[in-house]
This record gives sequence, structure tokens and C-alpha cells, in this order.
Amino acid sequence: MARSRMHTRRHARSNPRGVLDVRGGGFGFVQTAEGEFFVPESKMGGAFDGDLVELAPLPVQGGRKKQPHQGGDLRAGEKPAARVLRVVDRAHDTLVGRYEVAEPFGVVVPEDTRIPYDIFTMRADRPDIEDGSLVRVRITTFPARNTAATGVVEEVYGRADDERVAVDLVIARHKLETSFSEGALAEARAAVLDEDGALSSGYRDLRGRFTFTIDPADARDFDDAVSLEPVDPRVEPAAGERGGTGVRVVDKRGFGAATWRLGVHIADVSHYVGWNSSLDLDARRRATSVYLVDRVIPMLPDELSGNLCSLRPDEVRRTMTADLYLDDQARLVAYDLYPALIRSDARLAYEEAQALLDEPTGDDLSYRLGVLSRLAKQRFAARERAGGLDFDSVEARVRLDGEGRPTGIDLRTKTDATSLIEEAMILANETVAVHLRDAKFPSLYRIHEQPSSDNLAALVPVFQEFAWFRDVDQVAFVAGDAHVIQRVLEASAGRPEGELVSSLVLRSMKRAVYRPVCAPHYGLASEAYTHFTSPIRRYPDLVVHRMLKALCGGRPEKFDQETSALPWVAEHSSDMERVAEKAARESQELKIIEYLEQFVGQAFSATVSGVASYGVYVRLDNTAEGLIPLKNLGAEYFALDPVQHRLTGQDTGVSYRLGQRLPVVLTAADPRARRLDFRPARGEK
Repeated sequence: MARSRMHTRRHARSNPRGVLDVRGGGFGFVQTAEGEFFVPESKMGGAFDGDLVELAPLPVQGGRKKQPHQGGDLRAGEKPAARVLRVVDRAHDTLVGRYEVAEPFGVVVPEDTRIPYDIFTMRADRPDIEDGSLVRVRITTFPARNTAATGVVEEVYGRADDERVAVDLVIARHKLETSFSEGALAEARAAVLDEDGALSSGYRDLRGRFTFTIDPADARDFDDAVSLEPVDPRVEPAAGERGGTGVRVVDKRGFGAATWRLGVHIADVSHYVGWNSSLDLDARRRATSVYLVDRVIPMLPDELSGNLCSLRPDEVRRTMTADLYLDDQARLVAYDLYPALIRSDARLAYEEAQALLDEPTGDDLSYRLGVLSRLAKQRFAARERAGGLDFDSVEARVRLDGEGRPTGIDLRTKTDATSLIEEAMILANETVAVHLRDAKFPSLYRIHEQPSSDNLAALVPVFQEFAWFRDVDQVAFVAGDAHVIQRVLEASAGRPEGELVSSLVLRSMKRAVYRPVCAPHYGLASEAYTHFTSPIRRYPDLVVHRMLKALCGGRPEKFDQETSALPWVAEHSSDMERVAEKAARESQELKIIEYLEQFVGQAFSATVSGVASYGVYVRLDNTAEGLIPLKNLGAEYFALDPVQHRLTGQDTGVSYRLGQRLPVVLTAADPRARRLDFRPARGEK
């Protein structure tokens, strides 16, 4: 009797998936739900850095997983090995690279060393391109086992050996728009101020009020100005004027004690940029201005961003104004929101404002700055009591000469001058958010969710290395209690590990995003928050201005179109914000590394900022970060403890852990690859 065949349904085995992170040595890692896998260079399967890939684990051989050595950068058996089975989603459809003539082809060698595949184009399609040029190529066929990658050249940037094109490559990598449509340019050129028209339509005349701006010394657009006057607590300001909210009393009992009127005056961009206009379509796609190391890619044409919307001194400008009435303890007791005309009386750089705060001159401006600073400190203290977080961060800015060459690195930290503007803007943003929320009116809000317990729990083993952490309620810390996180930041401040602790806590936080529904902002301890104060450079602020105007003065014709687009605008603006931040950071990094090229072979003081199976990341005091490859640590085997974030040599016992101060020597600097290599210093000074 013949045997019957059992017909059973076979379930497809679920293979690990994750984003491929390629290292300089050609190998890569993929973090998946099943853990992290090592992918040898020979097992990439045509995948590029950043691709979402599906993996097939490699078989165990002789009781160990197959793990080839990589020039001393990896040790066998540290991670399970896998090969790329297929690419699920490509991260790149275009690449930037060096064009090499190899008739009948033009071969594009990617600038990104983590992508080891050349792209073949037909030389006959672009015979004008010189050998050695930098180009952007669109990939038409991705590499496979038996086929090379092919593509079409879309743009030529210049010579590959010309350092001046380095920032152009950052722009190309992130696909940033650098030119405006003809329609947008025509609308910008046609825009006019029209003071009389503004006044007749309900703008209030504040041209006689003393206002001033405080910005970075190199700022080109000024979208916020402030004013401050004492008010007579016995006289209630006039309410219900046309074109605004009228004075809204927040605290009826406290209103009679109103002592100061803080005016926050924001460029009225929405007057010039109507919904679905050419200007609006260009601005909506960009979503934000991008501040690169040597240039600004504005969200709006210069006729608006640098001129008609910029609150330049001694020039009349349209604004949306928030008058914030404060008592002498800086508590908000009333507010008024309305369109206005102002004339800024002075433009200060932060350094100039700080000098006046440090050494008051006794004049009117110096006095107002002093009061503003006192009110700002009171506002900040109130936010801290509510659970607001303040991270001790240092921002690096590279100084460039006229040819774009780096000449130094400036470190910017928070000062009283920056804080007084920051607190004024935070209060204005909160006030507008509460006003729109309470009116149940459509708008965009800035949301910041509480950090996940898993992210905070991962920091506990690291912080347990520090004696001060023993006094911290670790259960409350992991639960995200903002006051406990405050204590961690305060306890570590001023210590060698202080900046690292602040950085690690900041990294554990979720990203703030835009949403069309109101929810709390965890980091600021705000129940309602929005972005209202920078409509020249952020599209969500422009949307908020339109919504506020529609609430105060009536809904425009296309209002329903705009409100229906709010979910998409929120998501797109959040995405583009991340792109802009990454491009800005990359442009600064490449110029920092270009500056450090002259110091190869010299010793630096550094802090261990990360440990991995392939080496130790270190951060210099000027914020530059690089890697000590495993081969530069010595010939012994180093074991990684991922919980303690520690790398330990098994022969000598030498250990490297997060926050450790470490003298290092710079061994290599590659600006294009944005890579710094170090080794531990051995007696160098």
C-alpha cells in the first residue's frame, strides 16, 4: 500500500529585520527585535548603509558563529553573524560621488565610504562631464549578485578635490531645495508693507512703543522683538479692540497687581504668504530654514525673510503681538493677542546684551534688560518647580574665513541674555497654545511625550558608577519623574561627568513633534505648547499665525482646506525638522574635522562618549567626536559589557567606560567621511 502524503501548511519562517549600519571597514550591524547581528562585508547582498534589510543568520561552525576578523576591529563570537537576504526598503535613490571616465562608461564612485558599490552610467549620455567631477547620480538599477548598479547623472557640482563643494554635498545628500519657484519669487517681489492699509484693517499702531531685538551676531533675519513697560495696576488696559483677542484676564485676583507689560512681537509672515499661494507651496515643502555652517537655506525668499518680514531697526513692520501682563513675581495675570505695526528701536547681539546685563549703563535700554532678566529668572524657576528640565548643553560653531576655511571653533552656552529671550518666547508660545486650545480651534501644537522607562532604565547601570547617584530614587527616575531627573542633572552639574550625564539623559528623551491635537510638553512642563515665535523659518509657526488670525478676525475662504491638511503638515514638518538638524550638524562636523586636520599627531583631553564591540567613542572638549578603533587599544581581547557600557581588556584589565576622562592622540582626520580616529595617549603632552 502506497504511503499517503501528509498535506500540511508550512508557515514562512520570520527572519530578523532592521536598518543596516555600515562601518568604515565595510562590515555592518543590524539591530533587530531578536538582537544585534554582525554582517560581514562579503554578505551585504547589495545593501547600502541605512537600508531596511531582512537577514538570514549564518550557521554556527565548530560551536562558534562564523565571525571573520576585520583588521582587529572585531573579535570572533561577539555578535551572531548574518547575511542580507533581501533589501526591504531602500534608503537611497540618489548618491553623490566622484565621476571617473572608463569608456564607454562614466563610473560614479560614492563619496560615502560606507557604500562600496560603484554606479555605472553611459558616458555617451553626458560626454560633457570631466573626469574627477563630483556628481549626483540617480540609481536606476541596484546591485545584485551578478549585476552592477546603474544610474543617470542628474547634477554636476565641481571638482572632487575642491574643498569648497563639501557643504554642497551635504545639501545634495539631504535633497534640500536651494531655489524658489518663479511664482514664489514673483509673489515675494510684489509684496508691499502698506502701513495705511494695515491700520485701516485693524492693526494697532505700536510704532511709538520702544521695542528691540536680541539675536546671534551673525543673524540675518529677525522674526521676534520684545518690549517692556511698567503698567499702572489701578488702570485696566482697554479690551476688545478690533483685530485681536482683547485683554483676557488669567487671574482675576492678581490682575490688579499687574506691574509689567511684556510685548512679544513676531513678524506677520501670514499677511504675505497666503494658503496655497506659490510662496506657501514652496515654504510648505521646505517646512523649515536650514542653518548650515557657511550659509542659510531659507524657507522664504530673501525679499521676505531678509527684508519685509525681518524686524530690522528703524523700519516699520507688521507683527502679530502678544502683550503679556505680569505681576512682580513674573506670573501671567492677563494677555492680549493682536496684529500691529511696530518700529524696532535697537538691534542687539547676545554678547552686547550680556555686556549690558553684566555692567549696566543706567540708560533706558539697560534698565529694561535688567528687569527682563529678573523676570526671566523668575519664570525659569517657576518652570523648574513644575518639573521643567534644563540640559547643560554646549553648541559648537565653526569660524570661517572669506574662502570658507575654518579658523577656529566657538562654544556657545546659555547666558542671561539668551535666557531672557528664551523665557519670553516660551511664555508667548504657551499663551497662544492655551488660547487656541480653550477656544477648541484647529491648530498645530508642539508635543513632547514622557521618556520610556526602558530608555531611562538603561542609564541606571551607567549612573551607578557615580557616588551621587546613590541618593537618587531610582524607581522614580526610571518612571520618568521629572523632579528626580532634575536632581540627576543638578547633582552631576560641574563634575567631570556632568556634560555626559546631561547628554545621555537628553538622548533618552523622545523627540518633540508637531501634532494637530493638544497634549503636554514634558520637557517644558507645559500643559499646552505651540510654536508661534518663528514664522520666517518654521512652517508650523506660520500655520499657527493663520489660525490665530482666523479665530480673532474670521475664517478666510480656504480655511477648511488648510485645517484638513493639518495632520499631514504636522508629520511633514516633524520629518523636515529632523532632516534640517542632521544637515546642519553634518556641515558643522565636516568643518570641525577640516579644522582639526592641522592637529593630527597632537594630544587632546577627551571624554568617553560611547563604547562598542569595535572601539571606543571619545568627545573632545570642543565637541568633536571620533573613534578609537579596537586595533588602536592594543593586541589583547576586549570584552564589551553592554549593560555597564564598559570595554575591558582581558589580559591587562584596562577598562573604558562612559564618562571616563581620557587623554588621546588624533591619528587621522577625514572631513568628507566626517571621521576622526584616535588612540590613547601614552605620555604625549
